[in-house]
Amino acid sequence: NSAPGHCKCQGPCPRPDWNQTWFIDLHFPQCFQDTVVAWIPCAFLWVVFPFYYLYLKHHKKGYIRMSHLFKAKMVLGFILMLLCFSNLFFTLWEINQGTLRAPAFFISPAVLGITMMLAVFLTQLERQKGVQSSGVLLIYWLLSFLSSIVTVNLKIQHAMKLVSDPFHHIASYTYSTLVLVELVISFFTDQPPFFSKIVSDSNPCPEASASFVSRITYWWFSGLLWKGYQQPLEAEDLWSLMKENSSEEIVSQLEREWKMYCGRHLSRLQPFSLCFFRKTGSITFEKDQQREADLTEARETQVLLEPEDCQSKSLLKVLWSMFGTYFLFVKFSANLLFSCSLFLEFMKDQESPNWKGYFYAGLMFFLACLQTLFEQWYMYTCLVIGVRLKTAVTGLVYRKILVMSNAARKATTVGEIVNLVSVDVQKLMDLIIYFNGIWLAPIRIIICFVFLWQLLGPSALTAVAVFFLLLPLNFAITKKRSQFQVSFMQHKDDRAKLTNAIFSDIKVIKLYAWEKAFMEKVLGIRKQELQALKRSQLLFASVVCCPFAPFQIALVMFAVYTLVDETHVLDAQKAFVSLTLINILNTAHSFLPFSINALVQAKVSLNRLAAFLSLEELDSDNMNTNLLDTLIAVTSGATVLCFGRINLSVLEGNLLAVVGQVGAGKSSLLATLLGELQKLEGHVSVKGTVAYVPQQAWIQNASVEDNILFGKEMDDSWYNRVIHACALHPDLETFPAGSRSEIGEKGINISGGQKQRVGLARAVYQKAAIYLLDDPLSAVDAQVGQHIFEQVIGPNGLLKEKTRILVTHTISILPYVDNIVVLVDGEISEMGCYQELLQKNGVFADFLYSYSSAQEEEAYDLPGNPHMQIICTLLNHLSSYRAIRQDRAPTAASKDVGRLIEGEKTQHGRVNTSIYLDYLKAMGSPVCLYIILLFTCQQTASFCRGYWLSKWADDPVNNGTQKHTELRVGVFGVLGVIQGLLTWSPSPAVLLGGTIASRKLFRQLLENIARSPMMFFEQTSIGNLLNRFSKEMDAIDSVIPDKLKSLLGFLFNLLEIYIVIVLATPIAVVAIVPLTVLYAAFQNFYVATSCQLRRLEAASRSPIYSHISETFQGSGVIRAYKAQQRFISQNDFRVDENQRMCFPGVVADRWLAANLEFLGNSIVLFAALFAVINKKQLTPGIAAFSISYALQITGILNWMVRSWTEIENNVVSVERVKEYSTTPKEAPWTQEAKSQSQAWPTEGRIEFRNYSLQYRPNLELALKNITITIRGQEKIGIAGRTGAGKSTLAVGLLRLVEAAEGEISIDGINIAHIGLHDLRTKITIIPQDPILFSGSLRMNLDPLNTYCDADIWTALELTQLKNFVLNLPDQLNYECSEQGENLSIGQKQLLCLARALLRKTKILVLDEATASVDVEMDLHIQSMIRTQFKECTVLTIAHRVNTILDCNRILVLENGQIAEFDTPEKLMAQKGLFYRLVEESGLV
Repeated sequence: NSAPGHCKCQGPCPRPDWNQTWFIDLHFPQCFQDTVVAWIPCAFLWVVFPFYYLYLKHHKKGYIRMSHLFKAKMVLGFILMLLCFSNLFFTLWEINQGTLRAPAFFISPAVLGITMMLAVFLTQLERQKGVQSSGVLLIYWLLSFLSSIVTVNLKIQHAMKLVSDPFHHIASYTYSTLVLVELVISFFTDQPPFFSKIVSDSNPCPEASASFVSRITYWWFSGLLWKGYQQPLEAEDLWSLMKENSSEEIVSQLEREWKMYCGRHLSRLQPFSLCFFRKTGSITFEKDQQREADLTEARETQVLLEPEDCQSKSLLKVLWSMFGTYFLFVKFSANLLFSCSLFLEFMKDQESPNWKGYFYAGLMFFLACLQTLFEQWYMYTCLVIGVRLKTAVTGLVYRKILVMSNAARKATTVGEIVNLVSVDVQKLMDLIIYFNGIWLAPIRIIICFVFLWQLLGPSALTAVAVFFLLLPLNFAITKKRSQFQVSFMQHKDDRAKLTNAIFSDIKVIKLYAWEKAFMEKVLGIRKQELQALKRSQLLFASVVCCPFAPFQIALVMFAVYTLVDETHVLDAQKAFVSLTLINILNTAHSFLPFSINALVQAKVSLNRLAAFLSLEELDSDNMNTNLLDTLIAVTSGATVLCFGRINLSVLEGNLLAVVGQVGAGKSSLLATLLGELQKLEGHVSVKGTVAYVPQQAWIQNASVEDNILFGKEMDDSWYNRVIHACALHPDLETFPAGSRSEIGEKGINISGGQKQRVGLARAVYQKAAIYLLDDPLSAVDAQVGQHIFEQVIGPNGLLKEKTRILVTHTISILPYVDNIVVLVDGEISEMGCYQELLQKNGVFADFLYSYSSAQEEEAYDLPGNPHMQIICTLLNHLSSYRAIRQDRAPTAASKDVGRLIEGEKTQHGRVNTSIYLDYLKAMGSPVCLYIILLFTCQQTASFCRGYWLSKWADDPVNNGTQKHTELRVGVFGVLGVIQGLLTWSPSPAVLLGGTIASRKLFRQLLENIARSPMMFFEQTSIGNLLNRFSKEMDAIDSVIPDKLKSLLGFLFNLLEIYIVIVLATPIAVVAIVPLTVLYAAFQNFYVATSCQLRRLEAASRSPIYSHISETFQGSGVIRAYKAQQRFISQNDFRVDENQRMCFPGVVADRWLAANLEFLGNSIVLFAALFAVINKKQLTPGIAAFSISYALQITGILNWMVRSWTEIENNVVSVERVKEYSTTPKEAPWTQEAKSQSQAWPTEGRIEFRNYSLQYRPNLELALKNITITIRGQEKIGIAGRTGAGKSTLAVGLLRLVEAAEGEISIDGINIAHIGLHDLRTKITIIPQDPILFSGSLRMNLDPLNTYCDADIWTALELTQLKNFVLNLPDQLNYECSEQGENLSIGQKQLLCLARALLRKTKILVLDEATASVDVEMDLHIQSMIRTQFKECTVLTIAHRVNTILDCNRILVLENGQIAEFDTPEKLMAQKGLFYRLVEESGLV
């Protein structure tokens, strides 16, 4: 009864049946089906089960309720289990009835039944562990269904041959149907488990609830793509960040690991510093600045000078311990399959049955799809690891900022830190993807050589020889390129450092008309940066293109093969299969430098990160809190870096004043109490919470209210008292939204006095036990200072019961303090109460008597003076609870008015064509045409070489040989040389064109920003600007040229392949045209969303950079208030928001890649099917030719679309850079047609005619109808209360803001008709905040390099800085740190004065120029101004009324209008507003 080819029930199939199955017809014996085919899914499940069980045991996600889906799975499982066991029992019954059955008939049902029990058990276990969709069971059901199809096919054949076996037939059909249903329902997901965040999350990531199939094909992302295709995506449309990708989960782990590894390394720093100060028996302050500077420099560079491997070893271990296991897991799973030549062998054998061709075509398609799934899973995992790595490193860098010591702060800048978290982290992310190429490329190369040996025999050894000869050259080039990469990153750091300094202090640069000078400095660094980049890219192009590698290997191999033995015939199969293998070999060979390059760049970045993270941290032992009776104690001769022996204790509730000359160490004493300076010996203790007011106020980019609350809860009553006490209510009334008005970065839109009072209010609101006040009265005028001392600091102020240490230059308040400490050269010279120090007749008494003899004493009128009641009454009248509440709770409209900093603007939709044209224009039309010509010539040469090879392969074979072999080899070699040259030429052309475009776009960006008015910088955060100059310019520098080169190469290669395939096999058009349309459709569908995701991600980076910059500047204040954790949380939130924007972009790339590869795999399938169908009409050579090119077209189309997509995503950087070309610009810097003579102005006469000024269109006039005339060489004092418009007058004179009405003329010339630089170079201003830049002292004094050293030394001598500079290392070449942090505020103010002395213009404006110096120095400065600027017109804006009493005339402003303008004598006689100001200052 057995049919041919079937075994009988009792035994296995005979051998001829197997041959008949494989070589004649596709048919499997029944025993084979009942055992091998049926057991494959069982074997899979049992092999996977132990590992899957362990995974579920350690990855519990919750508990899923019994849903209808689960019940259906269980019911079907039990039915299938019963069916299997019923089949077993029926077979046993048959055997019992005497029917002969092979063992497979009862073994297979038993195995299937037991396996089905395992499947049911796993279904229940997955529900208990929270698995919503099972990949393991889905694969099991798929394999089970495929195996059942084979069985059903056999039953159908039996039924057609009338083989009667109804039970097994029905059982097989039922089994297949039920397995199919199980397979179908496995595609669906179950409900989320209990207590899952997905349930409570309003917008969860759909990946968590996606089915297994959806996850591996990324179709769960299609919903967001469709939404983005229909309308522009907004940040709210994106999903919440999954917990495993959040900063909370990642950074804490990395921080723990890092501290564990580098603890020993950091502990070596303390003994290093001790050795510099230890002398015999004591440690003293060293007057010689050289020694101190040597110590500082040594401390700064100790870590940086250590071997790079030593620095980065710990960081590498930490990162590997966190991410290495994931990386290895995917690494060994990523590349499982390689192509084979079985299909081509089938095409060569004309006798093979067609089913084998269809089988090979299907096998090719299946293996290609499987490889796609593994590769995309690998890429997705690597990119997710990259996102986590970015989160971890950014968080670690931010936490490092908060613990860096002063020495470490001087060793780095904000710009360098921004580069660390943008560029360097990106290099580490790139390494994750490319690293596997280092070990994978050699494996691919070996496999290619094996196949070549099979094709050409020993001739393949020549390919090995050529390959290994070229390999050392590539490694040498790669090593050289790494040196250029280090140089490139260093220049990038220097540029970031300088641009950050420019944007931070742009107001000073504009006031002094230094834009061009600083632009030239930036462009000079940029030129060196691009030079290093250009050399690096040229070398990289040489390695990647490897233009002669495939040609040389093919030429040598074919020549040796054909010329050594005449019987060696180069037919089409050998030629084109060998070329395909050589191309694969070249791809692997080319990918290796990419991997090595990524490794080199990552090593450089890792060293930079490790160097930063290894910088010195503050020692927690510098200050402790173990005190009993006193609140503050500095005992046992405590010594810090800038002090000698200090012994000091402060009792609870005391007010201690610290006085001394500029540079005596007053601010350093407060820094010691905060633990900011390194303690070498002794004991520093502080008991209770601390509030700190620095000398230079640190203001956040937030509302006034947020700056004052500083993380505390709102207490309305206390808040109102603080606002009143700090004299802020008059200012709040002028702000557009009161307390809710936004303050710009670094307080750019408020005055120095307002900044200082906001900082003071922040401290008072904290209700701390101890207050450290670093000269908070210096930046405010006399009457406000009097009010603040009375209401806040003094004996009857809000802080009267608190412990206060007040650094001050205001002598008049000293009688009202409890104790006074006099510092001289870092040591306590005298200490005691006011009367005690006077009676000692020591340093303090001498200073007071010399000041008193000047008869210009400024004295606050303190308790008991009736004049104090005037200002108190005024301020009490101005401040009321209702007004404050209105300021705090503005309407929605006023909230919008109060907003200053504009958020990142994002475009919508696809990138406009004009952006591409802008980039091409930046490259230049000749360069673009030259590039197109080179690519055309390259593909023409490639076509000729391939055509010549096909003609060579078609040469007839006579007597086992081919004729004209030497001619064929020679022409093939010539064409190969030409193609090699033309292959290499386009790459440098594109990269050089990209460098040209980068240079032009960078210059345009820099010029556009430099030409922007001050309002632009007030409304634009520094993070936005740094983002443009770091991440966006990096994309324009490196990514766009590389992707453009790839796109053009693939495009021209595609055109060549289209021509070849259409000429060889015209039927391929049927597949090529739809393929191209579908590829374009996928790309079009994808790009709209991907571009918007790129914009959102770029916009979310700026807040991170702004927050880093803000934290770096205010880290001392943050530590003083113990607010580190709150700022860390804020940074984590910003980073998580950025990752929330970044993650969908990662998935979008995988969605595109997976779908394009599936599409490409389909076209390979169709091409192979066409070849099988037309097998009789195609010669083997043409078939090989067609298939080889069909295989290429898939990859080329794929990479072309991906390259185009990468360009479109990254050209968003060009779009963002070009944004600033349309922003408003200030007036021209120079007016060529109306350029003034060098002598202008000759007199210095200033006239205001009905002059009004408005800061922004939506604000009130800051100055109203000012009409005055200031004669040449006249000394004018400008007085008025806070907010009266004193500094605004200087702003208008220098045209930082243009006039709203009226005009200003100097020597009869309207300044509105003069170029801004022509005007500003003729006026010198000393601003309230002393600003220095990172660089030499000489550069800070003379950035334009127009004065000789003698002039500079003279200016320093006049400002009493000559001796100080002479004692510095390198003297004029002494390097100032960023913001001049290695100098005191007073020293910086004197340097700014020396800068003014050098300029010697006819007009001088002093805007609170002496606010940060002591009274003695103030007297000296006033005397020097009277003598050195005797022939100049001087406008003095002063808080101290005594400094303007000797002016010729005094202008008194009130509410932006002229209140009084006359000589001091007449104004005093009038007893008007000026008289009241003088009276309130205690000078009447």
